[in-house]
Amino acid sequence: MSARNYMLALLNQRRSGHSLAQPFYGDPDIFRLDMEQIWYREWLFAIPACELVKPGSYVTHKVGDYRVIIVRGADNVIRAFHNTCRHRGSVICKAAKGNAPKLVCPYHQWTYELDGKLLWARDMGPDFDASQHGLKPVHCRELSGLVYICLADDAPDFDAFADLVQPYLAPHDLSNAKVAHESSIIEKGNWKLVWENNRECYHCSGNHPSLCRTFPEDPTLFGVDGISLQLQTHFERMEAQGFPSRFQMSDNMQYRVTRMPLLEGAESYTMDGKVAVSKFLGRIADKSAGTLLKFHYPTTWNHFLADHSIVFRVTPIGPTETEVTTKWLVNKDAVEGEDYDLKRLTEVWTATNDEDRRVVEDNQHGINSPAYEPGPYSRTQEGGVISFVDWYCNAMGDRLRPTMLAAE
Repeated sequence: MSARNYMLALLNQRRSGHSLAQPFYGDPDIFRLDMEQIWYREWLFAIPACELVKPGSYVTHKVGDYRVIIVRGADNVIRAFHNTCRHRGSVICKAAKGNAPKLVCPYHQWTYELDGKLLWARDMGPDFDASQHGLKPVHCRELSGLVYICLADDAPDFDAFADLVQPYLAPHDLSNAKVAHESSIIEKGNWKLVWENNRECYHCSGNHPSLCRTFPEDPTLFGVDGISLQLQTHFERMEAQGFPSRFQMSDNMQYRVTRMPLLEGAESYTMDGKVAVSKFLGRIADKSAGTLLKFHYPTTWNHFLADHSIVFRVTPIGPTETEVTTKWLVNKDAVEGEDYDLKRLTEVWTATNDEDRRVVEDNQHGINSPAYEPGPYSRTQEGGVISFVDWYCNAMGDRLRPTMLAAE
């Protein structure tokens, strides 16, 4: 049986409201289909735009078999290109990040402008047409200070997502941010387990003592099964100040945005619950604003607070290995040691990320057992997990079934 037929059979056998069958969490053929049908076709969060400080600033990123350069051009426009020379395919930018006036292949020094045009190629003869050998572009969009890329030849619509979340992001003024700290950890678990763990707080009280000082575990505050009075009151109070807050989600459940309160008296993700940065990032002065929660499958979840913001990026490495990158954003004029203490800013989510790594890895170990069988989700506590799994299964089914019909 082909991998596509195998996956369709598993999808057809799936029991609604239950975790997925074992192969979804580790089978190499299903992982390959995940990459082909999800990761190489969807819009992916890459970096905050503030990392590209000036023209020539670049960041490299790898997604599966693809290597990408994201660079700010001389015209200040952010673009993305495949990180492979048009001569014989060498990697052009080998560093994780840097600044260069031109993009020069280290192999034979083919030289490209920051907009991808081939500028110079030595001894290629009079018939060589440089205009036909520019860097291959990757779809790239900047949204309120966040950069997304898409590896597909034809990218899906981005505007609906951008139009929905832009008013929510605008008050956080990420164009005036800088990265105060970043960390990348490898979780030895399938990327879907990373997301399933993220989409619920059923596990929080038993695993996240630092986060639970400020982050509410109450599932009614996540708007999955309707809007509670507390959440409605928070929405109304923040929207009266001019900040969009109420729950919005795409029809296919791929992305969501909402402004959620923290625990009573909490102002930010710190051990004492007080703000972590005295020079706020953005226009929200209300310390009780809580956190703007935004996610977009398959790559990113985010927390935008009054004083700082945190962006998370998920990148699959293999069937049971996933990179999670976290970046803490502060006002570009904030001074470490004066306006914020780096340990205090980062300690809650540093600990939480490591705790999540452990529970994901424990989950993966258990699923690998021959004794594993899909278990039921709690509709009270794990509505977000159900939503994510439904999105994944619907997306895979919609893409595989037409392909199989065309092959018959």
